[in-house]
Amino acid sequence: MNDFSRRRFVTALGATALPVAPGWVHAGVGATRALRFDNLHTNEKLSVEYFAAGRYLPDALAAVNHVLRDFRTNDVGEIDPALLDLLHWLAATVGSQRAFQVISGYRSLATNESLRQHSNGVASDSLHLRAQAIDIRLADVPLATLRDAARSMRSGGVGYYAASDFVHVDTGRVRSG
Repeated sequence: MNDFSRRRFVTALGATALPVAPGWVHAGVGATRALRFDNLHTNEKLSVEYFAAGRYLPDALAAVNHVLRDFRTNDVGEIDPALLDLLHWLAATVGSQRAFQVISGYRSLATNESLRQHSNGVASDSLHLRAQAIDIRLADVPLATLRDAARSMRSGGVGYYAASDFVHVDTGRVRSG
């Protein structure tokens, strides 16, 4: 094979290659996954195994959707299972033994617009609207440590709001603020 053909072959292979996911995505694919939530606005608590035997558990996902609903309107979104996986691996990464304290999960359009009018930094196309974002903290983990661990996962967006005492994580493109 001459040099030109070899280059074309390698280029063609690269064009068909699948994107490489972060290592944490593949770790424990068949293992059980569980999360704990403490919704600070509704005082609801949930401890749930949401993934077992290689599949997401529909009743558990429904329970998560309810706890992470828009507390202002009671609208329920379908939380992205990839967001749950991100939270599961984030808790494992920081070694937390506590529930995620939830500041904001799913948001309705009405809530998002109201927040945009009363505060800075709320995006009109927020991933909260698609149930792909959550604002959280962990009582047993310093906020900066949580932020750094989320950034190290290189999976979605990470926002750090020290003055408001929470970290935003989402399953959108990789970015941080």
